[in-house]
Amino acid sequence: MGRLARLLLAALAVALARPARGTVYFREQFLDGAKWKERWVLSQHKSNYGKFRLTAGSFYGDRETDKGLQTTENVRFYAISSRFKPFSNRGKPLVIQYTVKHEQKMDCGGGYVKIFPSDLDQKNMSGESLYYVMFGPDICGSDIKKVHVILNHKNKLYPIKRQIRCKVDGFTHLYTLVLRPDLTYEVKIDNKRVASGDLEDDWDFLPPRKINDPTVRKPEDWDDVAEMDDPEDTKPEDWDVPEYIVDNSAEKPKDWDAVAQGPWEPPQLKNPLYRGEWQPRKIPNPRFKGIWPHPQIANPEYLPDTTISIYENISVIGLDLWQVRSGTIFDNFLITDDEGYAEEFGDETWGETKEPEEKMSKQQIEEEKQRERREAEEEAKKKKKKKKKEKKKKKEKKKKRETVPETRIVAQKEEL
Repeated sequence: MGRLARLLLAALAVALARPARGTVYFREQFLDGAKWKERWVLSQHKSNYGKFRLTAGSFYGDRETDKGLQTTENVRFYAISSRFKPFSNRGKPLVIQYTVKHEQKMDCGGGYVKIFPSDLDQKNMSGESLYYVMFGPDICGSDIKKVHVILNHKNKLYPIKRQIRCKVDGFTHLYTLVLRPDLTYEVKIDNKRVASGDLEDDWDFLPPRKINDPTVRKPEDWDDVAEMDDPEDTKPEDWDVPEYIVDNSAEKPKDWDAVAQGPWEPPQLKNPLYRGEWQPRKIPNPRFKGIWPHPQIANPEYLPDTTISIYENISVIGLDLWQVRSGTIFDNFLITDDEGYAEEFGDETWGETKEPEEKMSKQQIEEEKQRERREAEEEAKKKKKKKKKEKKKKKEKKKKRETVPETRIVAQKEEL
């Protein structure tokens, strides 16, 4: 039995280890080599989209099972998608899961997926294409290191209001989003919950359930200022000094042209004694009553909506990304309505290769350090050898200079 056949049987064993109680709508592990190109469609919306290749990267837990789609070109948009049989998540959970490895240690770019309806034109997919869900990590600089969870409701996109931090190292990580029919959600990274709650609370799909009572006003004598100026504090007599002073050490340039440049004036310097505008110190306000609790009433504009996160004809998963530095690997895609199966699938794929991948990475780092050490030692030897050679050359040159006059003296004596 060939290696590929064994891998396919292993993948089947993973899938059948605990049969899904629900339905698996999409699963992609890229275990059949180049055949992935028959299932995934590159968008032609732009002529210069970045290209993907199938690889496990430079370090991995298993060379074959860890193969996924890797971005290969820097400073590029990417757009690729795969289609599956349309389904609706009405009345059941929607679980979206996949692994992403920013092997290049991402500095700026996306690692998220999008879920589309069945009417998507895959060859024309772009950032303008209507999608149902956008989920996954996004990194750019020191400010943006978050997990996007953007949901479509009535053809309008709503980002999650919570900040969920993504993983920023170069290892493979498992991202899972669960949308439940009871209008709750859960986000997991590496099969551990990092966020959960109510859809209504963490997205602005609907107006708030309660609002401040417009018929009630804060009492006029209610003081909600915690601190006040100290009436006994007075400004020091030496406080008022100018912010800038004349630089008396400056001299007028000799080539100063008063006709062309106007009268010369010495430059201004920041006054080291300047302390800014004086403000009296603050003391606790004895009349402070705290923040006034504005009475609330039911919002007449609020109406419950049970259709939040319900999508019909879900049929395409896609990568619609921008990356400054390429190298991200996407793998182990799963869309199902079985939360338990998704967790076990994650453990049996990402979980099985996590430690071997980290071990190989550490080994590579150590080998790289050893290589750099060897190169440094070789460079030091070359420099030492060169220095020794130059010293010898210099010594020979000096000896030659000392020998020349003696030769001349001998020659002169012979002439006499």
